Amino acid sequence: MKETVIVEKEKVELRNPILIEGLPGLGVVGKIVAEYLIKHLDAKEFAELYSPHFAYYVIVEKDGSVRLLRNVFYYWENEDGENDLILLTGDSQAQTVEGQYEVADRILDFARKNNVRLIITVGGYRDKVEGEPKVIATSTNPQILNRALEAGAVSSPLGNPIVGTAGLILGLARLKGIDALCLLGETLGYMPDPKAAKGVLKVLSRLLGITIDLADIDGEIAKLEERMERVKELEEKRRLFEQRKKMTEKEKVTYIS
Repeated sequence: MKETVIVEKEKVELRNPILIEGLPGLGVVGKIVAEYLIKHLDAKEFAELYSPHFAYYVIVEKDGSVRLLRNVFYYWENEDGENDLILLTGDSQAQTVEGQYEVADRILDFARKNNVRLIITVGGYRDKVEGEPKVIATSTNPQILNRALEAGAVSSPLGNPIVGTAGLILGLARLKGIDALCLLGETLGYMPDPKAAKGVLKVLSRLLGITIDLADIDGEIAKLEERMERVKELEEKRRLFEQRKKMTEKEKVTYIS
């Protein structure tokens, strides 16, 4: 394989589709959002993207078979609204600068082929989180940005770099005649962050006019908070141990002298 390819497994006819991209990245926010939508909307797989710019290993499946790293396109037919959805997630982003541009370009060409007029990219925004994580938004179209702000997002700070596929699609979409919106969930970024993903899902729900049951992600947030509490307890025990150790060593030195 010398270049990025998209393998279509099924031909679909969609109504005014919007493409939502959520690949692994900061806080795994994009991937969590995309996979949550795929599961809860019961979206169907219809195409796969393979690239020589992904990491050079394969994944072993449950049955013992192996497969290359890939990105997967799913579709969902919206019976109650005007826009069907194409959802994109996967194992990896491209590992090179050239690969990032090539993969983003292929995604945009595939979107245009399927009559997509709006792409929403999703990722994480590294920042201190105070209270509920904010959702940072920026867009190639001021009207779409205003709709995102009305749905609960806040405008991106001036000069904020958006790295990886989520950013490049935003930049390259203009050249393809496609509108693009980026939603970034505020996160510390050092571990999977379902709380940041929930914030993005709420904005998407309002923006797209679809109902998304958030009960399962609330469960993931509760599990994460339990893990964080255990980590804090272990850190406190380690700190007390180190403190007692230093005091013991100091007492030994005082006794000898």
